[in-house]
Amino acid sequence: MKTSSFRRTALGALAVGAVVALASCSSSTGATAPAGEEPAADAGPRLAVSYEGGILVLDGETLETVADFESEEFTRLNPAGDDRHVMVTMSEGFQVLDTAAGSADDAELTDSIFAADTPGHVVRHGGKTILYADGTSDTTIFDTADLATADELPETRTVDGVDAHHGVSVLLEDGTFLTTVGNADGRTGIVVRDADGVEIAASDQCPGVHGEGTAADEAVVFGCENGALLYSDGEITKLDAPDQPYGRMGNAWVSETSPIIVGDYKNDVDAEGYLLSAVTLIDTEAKTYDVVDLPEGVEYTFRDVVRGPEDLAYILASDGSIHVLDPETGDITESFPVVDAWESPAEWQDPHPAIVVAGDIAYVTEPAANSVHAVDLTTGEVLASAELDVTPNELAPAAG
Repeated sequence: MKTSSFRRTALGALAVGAVVALASCSSSTGATAPAGEEPAADAGPRLAVSYEGGILVLDGETLETVADFESEEFTRLNPAGDDRHVMVTMSEGFQVLDTAAGSADDAELTDSIFAADTPGHVVRHGGKTILYADGTSDTTIFDTADLATADELPETRTVDGVDAHHGVSVLLEDGTFLTTVGNADGRTGIVVRDADGVEIAASDQCPGVHGEGTAADEAVVFGCENGALLYSDGEITKLDAPDQPYGRMGNAWVSETSPIIVGDYKNDVDAEGYLLSAVTLIDTEAKTYDVVDLPEGVEYTFRDVVRGPEDLAYILASDGSIHVLDPETGDITESFPVVDAWESPAEWQDPHPAIVVAGDIAYVTEPAANSVHAVDLTTGEVLASAELDVTPNELAPAAG
């Protein structure tokens, strides 16, 4: 593997259906240095990278490989929320990857699995990690901090689902629980329950409901094929897309200090490929829904947008540059090249450039070159690059 030096020293009670589930765990524990030896220094940030049949753990500063684990042919990666662990979506459920970020331990793909029938979305909010099982529509919830301290999987609460569908759930800090509604025939909306499990709001006006985002003041948005649903202050508001009957938002990129949600946007149901050329801007305070067309050549997929410094949005486009979008105005304010130009993947699971963020640092994959790059989003400078022996697919940072 080839690496360049890194020129930066640091990166920056649900009552209804609740059950307790415990499972065995083989998470790594801290090692004690032999007498007379200095203890090992704590690791800094780490980066998990999936590839066909395995998962790498990279040093977040040098991008050198520190661990390589065999896994299933295709896995998905999501930060667990504790700046150390990563949830690996695999056939049996959500497997815990300990990157060892911020510790003197060794990275480990543990035997710990939050069992789930067809595991799907992972949501982190308010000190909780929320796991959704598409095969049952059950939601598993645990205190995020417990993942790092428990010798076994932490105690969990399960909210039983009704009809299986590809869905997602969110738990707010006051115990309010939001979850999607659907079945084998389609997805239609959301239902909201208070901490005692009592329904307080519902909507069936969201065909194809997909994705969620929680903005400032715990305003939550779910995407629809004809707009979005906004939950705020105990009420659900339907926001209509400018294109009807099909103007789809399915992914939301948020900052919990900004009232504006940046979403993807597609208005051609028959369009080939996965590249998109417009974004949705939802102001959760004004309750407005706007679509902004991006400049010519700025196209992206669901893996190519993040929120970063100053609550700005950063779009890794098919022209190979990261474009900085101001959600307040919808303007592209700056662009900086990172990778070579690329084309839409044939299937969404196929490796194609992706971006994730930890503080001011973005990590970017370049599958065509089997490479990963670290970029300072405040300057556009590529701080480190690494050529891997495998083709990177998904990413998940652990800030340490």
